[in-house]
Amino acid sequence: MSKKTTKFSASDFGKENETPAENTFYFGAQNYKWMLIGLAFIVVGFLLMMGADANTVDGKFDPNAWNDDIFSIRRIRIAPLFIVIGFAVEVYAILKRK
Repeated sequence: MSKKTTKFSASDFGKENETPAENTFYFGAQNYKWMLIGLAFIVVGFLLMMGADANTVDGKFDPNAWNDDIFSIRRIRIAPLFIVIGFAVEVYAILKRK
């Protein structure tokens, strides 16, 4: 049995790291673009959900009044749809490869 020994000189130190550094980021420009699009859908969805609550008349709380606008198509169907689409776009943006 023979033992192999390697001799290093001071000039050899650090040569293994001389390869050019590559970009190690997982997300590219397209990923960030899709993330911003998804965030915009989510924000628009939450903005569409905003409005007066059930017992508000002209911005003031009135326990004897009822506001039917809380059941509008915009708040019940369209706004949640925008939010779900936004989250789906976010998942796509995360899973998309460069």
